[in-house]
Amino acid sequence: MSAREVFLTLLVSLVVYGVIVRVCEADDGLRKNFYKNSCPKAEQLVRNITWSKAQSDDKLGAKLLRMHYHDCFVRGCDASLLLDTVGTNQSEKDARPNLTLLGFEVIDDIKTQVEKLCPNIVSCADILALAARDSVSFPFKQDKWDVLTGRRDGKISLASDVTGNLPSPFSDFNTLRQIFANKNLNVNDLVVLSGAHTLGVAHCGAFSRRLFNFTGKGDTDPSLNATYAETLKKQCPNPANPSTTVEMDPQSSLSFDNHYFTILKQKMGLFQSDAALLTDRNSAKIAIQLQSKPNSDNFFSEFGKSMKKMGAIGVLTGNVGEIRKNCRQVN
Repeated sequence: MSAREVFLTLLVSLVVYGVIVRVCEADDGLRKNFYKNSCPKAEQLVRNITWSKAQSDDKLGAKLLRMHYHDCFVRGCDASLLLDTVGTNQSEKDARPNLTLLGFEVIDDIKTQVEKLCPNIVSCADILALAARDSVSFPFKQDKWDVLTGRRDGKISLASDVTGNLPSPFSDFNTLRQIFANKNLNVNDLVVLSGAHTLGVAHCGAFSRRLFNFTGKGDTDPSLNATYAETLKKQCPNPANPSTTVEMDPQSSLSFDNHYFTILKQKMGLFQSDAALLTDRNSAKIAIQLQSKPNSDNFFSEFGKSMKKMGAIGVLTGNVGEIRKNCRQVN
């Protein structure tokens, strides 16, 4: 074989390889600007509506980000969380950990407007992923992470699927690590995504045991900052009032930043699952690294990477699933 023939053979091989690589990269069906041709104004519309609502609700970022988490960890990011219960089989929405979720009406409103623009094109799963990002990004007036799109909506939603899949505020480190590993997320993702607790509030019942009956003997969790524990006891007297809430990140619960890792180091993480991050050498090291830069840049960068991974958990793409006309019910 001549040198020219060898070169041409190699060139053809590289071209074919490039095509194969591109096909493989697109196999998961998620990519930037998925709706560029089918509904080019979709993502901008989602952003506009979300930002409009965030302007009058400074807690919207916390609400939608939490909803996105809860959806992805159960059956994947398929908007199964948005489905209402039908008949006697309770949907995910009615499982106990999800009863305090807020913001469903926001997703409904966005879906209604998107359907008017492009009927049967944009999935509820993508709308939730985009709105979660956009609501958190609103104060910055720029995207804080990229959202790949192309998800389709699931047709099954069972409350029974929630147990064991959704991280609990009472979880120890090994439990958290295993739940995240089951979703192809590593310890770095676990610590980084826990940083979402810099936003929002928690109901007293989610941490009351740490304050009043940690080991069943009427004691307080010794891993909790003693002064902080006394403050919490005043805010959440025993027995816990189910309607009372406190900030997860004291004095910073409306700001998306790395302050969560500062209070974590001070033993002021509100949940047992927060304190658990300091019980493992590797996760504790990651938490310190994320806290070390006051401008939050390191946290923002890492959070974006982990959100991209989380947003791809168990996605339905191609011809699997459906594009719901109403996010609360299957077609």
